[in-house]
Amino acid sequence: MDLFTFLIGSPNALDKEIAREFASAWRVELFEKGRRIASQGEPDLLEHIILDGRATSQITDPEGRAVCVGFHSGPCVVAPNVARTRNGISRVSLHVNTDALVAQIDRNALTELMLVSEPIRDWANGILQQELALKADREWCLAALGGADRLTWFRRHFPRHEGLFGHYLIASFLGVTPVTLSRLRSAERDTALD
Repeated sequence: MDLFTFLIGSPNALDKEIAREFASAWRVELFEKGRRIASQGEPDLLEHIILDGRATSQITDPEGRAVCVGFHSGPCVVAPNVARTRNGISRVSLHVNTDALVAQIDRNALTELMLVSEPIRDWANGILQQELALKADREWCLAALGGADRLTWFRRHFPRHEGLFGHYLIASFLGVTPVTLSRLRSAERDTALD
């Protein structure tokens, strides 16, 4: 998908004239599978839109254990810079899981566009609100639900992702081990066969 088509078809759609001008401010780059769009602990002053392909947001602890905290299946906007960086330093690594076509814009350039265009400001603020709501939903899921209910929650919020992303990533995202996730999925299959 191209950026213009995404901008006029997204939930916070822009009209064609504004979308065309807005799209021209972004640059588009192909990221090959295995590459990082951003790295935890390094500068990241960009906003990212995955136009095609898949990526994940991961946080690595000092012992090198990674936790998946976000899935990005194009076309979609990656969590806004303000939500994933502190003082311009990325708090997450954005791992490319398949070749991905990524649109990027400097966060300050986006802020300037938001100041002069109410539709762009509304579009960007809508993206931020959606991201904050999703993060709050996930926090609630991890704190309030057991393993089977977490998997049900995941399937409801990310209906296609179980077939698109590795189950070890899904287990990490849900705060369970890969073995636990496998057992939950197996128990469901056994129940369905009864």
